[in-house]
Amino acid sequence: MNFINTNTFITEDFLLETPLAKRLYYDYAEKMPIIDYHNHLSPMQLSENIPFENITQAWLLGDHYKWRAMRANGVDEKFITGDASDKEKFKQWAKTVPFTVGNPLFHWTHLELLRYFGIKQLLQPNTAEYIYELASTLLQGKTPMQLLQEKNVEVICTTDDPVDDLQHHQNISKKSQNLKVYPAFRSDNLFRIESVDFEEYLHKLSLVVGFEINDLQDFQKAIDQRIDFFTEKGCRLSDFGLGEGFSLENFKEEEINVIFKKKKEEEKLSHKEICKYKSFLFLYLGRKYYEKGWVQQYHLGAIRNNNQRLLKAVGSDVGCDSVGDFNYASFMSDLFGKLDAENKLAKTITYNLNPSHNEVFATMMGNFNGNNIPSKMQWGAAWWYLDQKEGITSQLTTLANMSLLSHFVGMITDSRSLLSFPRHEYFRRILCNFFGNLILRGELPNDIDFFGKVVENICYYNAKKYFGFEKEQMPTKNM
Repeated sequence: MNFINTNTFITEDFLLETPLAKRLYYDYAEKMPIIDYHNHLSPMQLSENIPFENITQAWLLGDHYKWRAMRANGVDEKFITGDASDKEKFKQWAKTVPFTVGNPLFHWTHLELLRYFGIKQLLQPNTAEYIYELASTLLQGKTPMQLLQEKNVEVICTTDDPVDDLQHHQNISKKSQNLKVYPAFRSDNLFRIESVDFEEYLHKLSLVVGFEINDLQDFQKAIDQRIDFFTEKGCRLSDFGLGEGFSLENFKEEEINVIFKKKKEEEKLSHKEICKYKSFLFLYLGRKYYEKGWVQQYHLGAIRNNNQRLLKAVGSDVGCDSVGDFNYASFMSDLFGKLDAENKLAKTITYNLNPSHNEVFATMMGNFNGNNIPSKMQWGAAWWYLDQKEGITSQLTTLANMSLLSHFVGMITDSRSLLSFPRHEYFRRILCNFFGNLILRGELPNDIDFFGKVVENICYYNAKKYFGFEKEQMPTKNM
């Protein structure tokens, strides 16, 4: 399947429907640097900073969005995660692209080809060879850090396990003064007490802290040490992904110590015991994040690794995750309420994956604002399956209706690809179009200077202030 017209549809006016939207984008949004405070880029790849051999390595390897689309197009797994050559895999992606019309992948694909390589042809079977060779040639002279800097990326925050040594981040900091790469503390493995691998993970944790973890007190000491270590290395964000319904349980600390010892002794834990342990850990970590002045993030609502066949054959994070229908309202209310009552609630960002929960999340976060911090509690950017035109517009609309859109900290890529940063342009065009249409309809005053500043803040300045990126010193305690 080929398009007759092979020229790009991405003109200067792409997604900008009104003269007002165009002014907001070109006079204000376009020039703003990028702060990408949540992604899954490889610190090792950035540290080694070795140019890619071809576009497949930069664009397809690890990109489960594309893999999912290729499977839906009937592409054999050999050409997705298997042993086919890089060129063969690219050609199968090119074969898939025309069928992605209506999917954000169609927009992202051509926006990325245009912005990184100046390629104006549509990617399809009859252009695949030319685009592969041209993009691969242009990539060979560019390092990963150069690719980021060319797109005016100022700050990125990776996603890092508590046992990571963060050595790659230190190497990056020695090589680059203009681009800051900070770690973010992803705590998921600390919670998985029900897993058969939990004891193995505790062993890894004990090795990095230098002492045996035999009881809850040791475990807390190890967590504290790792949080101190991450802080020393510039960390100022935590993250957690919850893919199940959950309610906080009441507990006593001595109960948690017993539960922890039972796990160490390989005794079976009840569902209630597991929930009590996790409830303890949510509160314990929340207090620590507050003490360190970190921002805590919660990504809520994914059902992961649904395809057991592919999980066994290929592994996790391969495009077999979907939207869940869990209830998170009471969990957020209980967790944030308990921490707020102790005056130990850190700045917080929540992200929902189920669009039917938009109003739930937007209104819940508004319950716990305060401490003289504008929008201390943030309902985060349209995430994952919602990161498309309708999803972004819906998030902006709901946030404006139920909170203060003007204080929103903006876009994240949540990406594993170094070529994904034009998604910030995608978001910014949608944002400017959103305001332009409201002004055109007479629902907002025609004050370009005012709304230009609002756009600049959402694209850049709000995040810079919220996370403390304007300061070279370590973040201070939340007020």
